[in-house]
Amino acid sequence: MAAELTAHQLIAKHRPTLDQALETIRTRAYWSPHPEHPKAYGENGSLSLPEGKAAFDALQGTRFDLDQPGTDDWVGGEVSPYGPELGITYPHPDIDTLLPAMRAGMRAWRDAGAEVRAMVCLEILSRISARTHEFAHAVMHTSGQAFMMAFQAGGPHAQDRGLEAVAYAYVEQSRTPDAAEWTKPQGKRDPIALNKRFTPVARGISLMIGCNTFPTWNGYPGLFASLATGNPVLVKPHPRAVLPLALTVRIAREVLADAGFDPNLVCLAVERPDEGIAKTLAVRPEIKLIDYTGSTSFGDWLEANARQAQVYTEKAGVNTVVVESTDNYKGMLANLAFSLSLYSGQMCTTPQNLLIPRDGIRTDAGAKSYDDVVADLAASVNGLLGDDARANGILGALVNPDVKSRLEAAAGLGEVALPSREIANPDFPDAVVRTPVIVKLDGAKPDAEAAYLSECFGPVSFAVAVDSATDAVELLRRTVRDKGAMTVGAYTTSEEISAAVEETCLEECAQLSLNLTGGVYVNQTAAFSDFHGSGGNPAANAALCDGAFVANRFRVVEIRKDA
Repeated sequence: MAAELTAHQLIAKHRPTLDQALETIRTRAYWSPHPEHPKAYGENGSLSLPEGKAAFDALQGTRFDLDQPGTDDWVGGEVSPYGPELGITYPHPDIDTLLPAMRAGMRAWRDAGAEVRAMVCLEILSRISARTHEFAHAVMHTSGQAFMMAFQAGGPHAQDRGLEAVAYAYVEQSRTPDAAEWTKPQGKRDPIALNKRFTPVARGISLMIGCNTFPTWNGYPGLFASLATGNPVLVKPHPRAVLPLALTVRIAREVLADAGFDPNLVCLAVERPDEGIAKTLAVRPEIKLIDYTGSTSFGDWLEANARQAQVYTEKAGVNTVVVESTDNYKGMLANLAFSLSLYSGQMCTTPQNLLIPRDGIRTDAGAKSYDDVVADLAASVNGLLGDDARANGILGALVNPDVKSRLEAAAGLGEVALPSREIANPDFPDAVVRTPVIVKLDGAKPDAEAAYLSECFGPVSFAVAVDSATDAVELLRRTVRDKGAMTVGAYTTSEEISAAVEETCLEECAQLSLNLTGGVYVNQTAAFSDFHGSGGNPAANAALCDGAFVANRFRVVEIRKDA
């Protein structure tokens, strides 16, 4: 079948976008080619909000056929955190048939070169972007995110992260020239001359293991980093969040076919209930790369057992904020309240531990005791979430019953400064919506330490009383070193404390946000500028995105000939 998209067409269409991405990862400035406002869609082939909703509705109760080889069954079972069953079934793979089929197109994909691979990836992202409203509903009804967050984080922000990975992949592959003429002088004798050719060669099939909470945002970096470096990608979604990644795979397969490549370079592996197909796939000799976001226990298992593969993991951490002093007390409280509430705390970057000196802090509103700070923060959260309609738009729904159980158990760990309350969602009566709980703990007590040094994923935060700011910094260091952290925050007007926190984060490899009081929050990162995770502490062994995230997904093979 002749290609409908030629390399020349792809380069003409997408090279300017790639060039801008390359420039932006160099300058770390703000840029995004993907609009984050819903009204920006509906023209030039993109779906409007009603069209996206209609497309999502049309998928429900259907068989999601991908025409990929080795399908031996049809499986499904997704239930929206908002209540409805999606009723979609997906192809279940016969691994022994699917994996060889995925390798068949590797040669042509390799020979296409880094630039064409990048252009194909950008065409995939372009077509995904045109269907952002459809993806928003798919993410909302598999993750429990509120619609606007699902639209932004599951749409343009995820697409930005995918493009960022493609840009880094292109940089690393183009670092070495395609060819070189090598001449070594030999004095009076004729020089030695060689022609050398250098080819980026993929490692093999890449397994992307998706997560429930951010299937596209966390999934796209690994998917596109592997595909852009020549590797086929097998997408294994979380069983409760299949649809967003199934849509991604369908679009990727369509683009690959249109560009004249084997669509089986991207395939989907959906598991039967309790099948545990990720463990089976992870140790297959054909799997050479693994990207995983999820629990520490399974991440540790992958790192220990998938010895044949390069494994990239984002696991759990205990995110910490040091509260020592502030010159904008109201802004600090508002910023923290939103950070604790967004998506019901179901983000790997949400703060958990707030370290506050028991003697209180200095603020522009006067001295505030530990009890004052905690009470005022609780009031700020209540003010933010006091209107149920607004609260539903911020909180979304609890993604699974385990989060609800942890939330309820947290109230028994200490004195409750802010009790969680149930909020009804009039559009989705079956949604489980809860406001955050804040629990006061004494950092000097061993029984409290067991609570605050364990990740409590969900809308749970601990206000930990510490003896001094110095003790807070030392506890921060121990937490990051032993438990890991995706994010660290600090509020201080002291140059000495600021320097101590900065040095701690540099030494323990943790990303730090200082004195955020406006519209940027510790649990948000911007593609092309911010690094998500560092790869240098137990929370994750990779960062999204940097050169290390892509460089080991391929090797450079040299062929030299006598000239």
